[in-house]
Amino acid sequence: MDERESILSENLEEYFDGANQAIKNKKYNTATTLFFKAICSATDLLIFKKEGIVPSSHNHRFRIIQDKYIEIYKILDRDFPFYQESYTKKMNKEAAEVLMEDARRIKEMAKG
Repeated sequence: MDERESILSENLEEYFDGANQAIKNKKYNTATTLFFKAICSATDLLIFKKEGIVPSSHNHRFRIIQDKYIEIYKILDRDFPFYQESYTKKMNKEAAEVLMEDARRIKEMAKG
């Protein structure tokens, strides 16, 4: 396994596990943030495996996904506002669970 792939995979697991722990502790802002980071890590892993590159920013990631992986783009586009709102609003369990399911889905796509 390439070192970049290994790092992306390890980061994905760390964010996903941390988010699950946060949701168990009813820390929904933390869970939301970490699930979105897991989504981004899973997306980057998928891009790396299929395209051979690691996106350099959110904008770069969004452009690649929008051009080549529309199903994932729709998820990112829907979930990004939750991540942004987690800085200024109190997130709830339902929002965290939406991101949890999306993170799980993209994680399976990236690992599979």
